[in-house]
Amino acid sequence: MTGSSSSQPSSSQQAVLQGALAGQEIGAGIWVLPGQGNAVAACTDEGVVLIDAGNRAVQPGMAEFLRERTGDRIAAIIYSHGHQQYNAAVPLWIEAAENRGEAPPRLVAQENVLHRYRRYRETAELQARAWMMQFPSREERPLGDYLADVDGDNHDPQETFREHMTVIEGSRPVEALSTPAETDDCLAVWFPTEGLLYGGPAVQGDTIPNIGTPLRSQRFTVRWADTLDRLAGLGAEKMITEFGPLVEGADQIRERLATTAEALRWLRAAVVERINRGMDEREMLADIEYPTEIFDRPWLTPNYGSPEYIARDIYREENGWWDRNPTSLHPAAPGAAASAILSAVDPEAVINRARALQEAGESQLALHVIDLVALAPGNDGAVGEAKALKARLCSARSREVTPYVSMGLFLSNKLLLRRGKQSWQDLD
Repeated sequence: MTGSSSSQPSSSQQAVLQGALAGQEIGAGIWVLPGQGNAVAACTDEGVVLIDAGNRAVQPGMAEFLRERTGDRIAAIIYSHGHQQYNAAVPLWIEAAENRGEAPPRLVAQENVLHRYRRYRETAELQARAWMMQFPSREERPLGDYLADVDGDNHDPQETFREHMTVIEGSRPVEALSTPAETDDCLAVWFPTEGLLYGGPAVQGDTIPNIGTPLRSQRFTVRWADTLDRLAGLGAEKMITEFGPLVEGADQIRERLATTAEALRWLRAAVVERINRGMDEREMLADIEYPTEIFDRPWLTPNYGSPEYIARDIYREENGWWDRNPTSLHPAAPGAAASAILSAVDPEAVINRARALQEAGESQLALHVIDLVALAPGNDGAVGEAKALKARLCSARSREVTPYVSMGLFLSNKLLLRRGKQSWQDLD
């Protein structure tokens, strides 16, 4: 969780993590705050229930927006899931309660958040490097800034549940439901009196589910589909998505949830059919075609997640780490292998061929070719020339791909290569 109040997310981070409903009133005494994603505040008999406290950069705006509308105390903060930045500002909300002479809010989450936070403390530098690569800053913030974002104060939830918890009773009851999806600690919040569902990370908005993200652990496609089926059974009349629009009407909500589940199960069947035939991951990816009658829906666009990401995640569920190439079973050290390859090729011929492919609009093929030289250690001569070309190819690919995460990873590698680096160890 964030521990540095001075750390600010880059403009690219703010843009992709901003909820579409920020500033809207969903019902009497229910607002979406300008937080990370569609953070919700709801007035209840016991005070305000807040779904996600936001990160330290956005919390002041969240608090100002809320206090312009109600002076009620914060009764509870519900953690939608265990990704650090969504509740990094819990200490600021606790401090604000103390300054107002109020009891601190209850901190409520699904029980697996505690395990996730322990993992994140153990792997803080990994989390920082992954964040830096996935959300490259135009200002090229140093690794230390990202590490401060993930390695500071931790405020574990005090009240946890496994499947279901009534957080607030009274005239506006608030129920938390375990909804494993993006993480195993996701939850949804159900307001039965209003027929209002906060879908949380299980219902992200106008993007295909964020499964198989390149830098994250597995997200288990069919488990997510099962969660969507359970949410559809609630019969909600309004649904707040994690980042996208408010969906209104029971039929529209069921359609969105059911067709998303259908797409996920189609992907599972497509991958399993191909791995049963002996395909490796790349063969499987090249062979799958995604039917428009299933995937051509606004809420299944690949603008953050991607069908290819999901297919790869399913492949990982059923296979080990080996890519089926015997060369990779017991590989030589990266530098030694790259130097040996370089000694066997004509570097100038490789560079010229990669340039020709780039000029023909084949940036991805050009990347495959340039790696024959660009992966070699050092930056002198042809190797430095190849790395510079690879940086330009990464920039081109960032404009060609659709998923935001892929764009970010191409751009961060471009920045790394421009500094004469190519290993994550070289991030500083």
